[in-house]
Amino acid sequence: MRFHIDCDTGNLIQGWIVPDNPLAVSRVAVSAGGRRIADVPAALVDENFKQFGWHSTGQCTFRLTEEEVPGITGMADLELYDSDTNVRVYRRLPDAGMVQQRFLLINTGIEPETTFQTALFPFFRHSHFGLHRLTDEVLTSILGSQIMPSLFLSGALIVPRYEHFMMPDMMLTSILVQDPYVEMAMRMLWLRSRAAEGADPSRRWRLGPLAEAALFSADYDLTDLRSLKRYFRMLPEPAYRLLYNPLIRQLATRMPEDRLFPGHSIAAIEVIARVGIVGHRERFEAFASTLIDRLGLDIPVPAATPLPAETAALAERLRSVKAVHEMLVYDIALTDAVKDTVDKIWKA
Repeated sequence: MRFHIDCDTGNLIQGWIVPDNPLAVSRVAVSAGGRRIADVPAALVDENFKQFGWHSTGQCTFRLTEEEVPGITGMADLELYDSDTNVRVYRRLPDAGMVQQRFLLINTGIEPETTFQTALFPFFRHSHFGLHRLTDEVLTSILGSQIMPSLFLSGALIVPRYEHFMMPDMMLTSILVQDPYVEMAMRMLWLRSRAAEGADPSRRWRLGPLAEAALFSADYDLTDLRSLKRYFRMLPEPAYRLLYNPLIRQLATRMPEDRLFPGHSIAAIEVIARVGIVGHRERFEAFASTLIDRLGLDIPVPAATPLPAETAALAERLRSVKAVHEMLVYDIALTDAVKDTVDKIWKA
């Protein structure tokens, strides 16, 4: 599914949605005050969609006026969704109090970053979280839209694939990295917590190739050092790919299955140097303060989410496993450099 909003003049909202089914007529659902009030099919044909090979008929463009949505001119709070996928494609809110900036928080962890989502969501007209879960077509539509000047995006994007949308004149970008041993501990516990899902034939499809890795993780005692060493000797390939220098993979490759080489560590440094605000989770206050200042907000600095005791304990055990250090050597070098840089700047 692809989409774009052409204009919102108050009494007219026009845009297009190209559905995944090239024979279907797209429909846009209109919501006001949290209640669906209209479901409008695309009425206009654009031959360009046929020429691009995106749609068989080109009937993808919709117009919302008083005729289709009575009272639309006076609606200050309005949202549009693709009826088939329930993806929000547009949100109209009053500009008062809104940050007029496009802002991207690049998540680097397997667990979603919710602290800033909770703190900053009320100050942006448009917000899209979990970007890495969206299809390439939907994500490209969101990143490329120019009718969303107040936009908050968050997710674990593969940066090189979408970096051309992240230029400084297009949006403010930020990234918060954390200790690689902590991140590996989180990923290992994430895998183990999904063992039951991986064993269920009706649900394992959600994990894809990681279903095997989840079942594998359930067979090891992560509190025992000898068991941990066996764990890393017997890692299946999907688990190895998930755990091996994940930060370098996110910053220097274009596809999840790309192989990593030593040169990727240099490429990752170049990529992260182009990010607007870079922080380390162990220096959370410095990152959060800088971010809030750059957004021009006068709000309390949010507190970091406490690290679960189980995660912290596993991370400490991982530090004594030689195989783990070898798997994280590039991530360790990069995150240490980030932390050192933050310390120098913050203390200056």
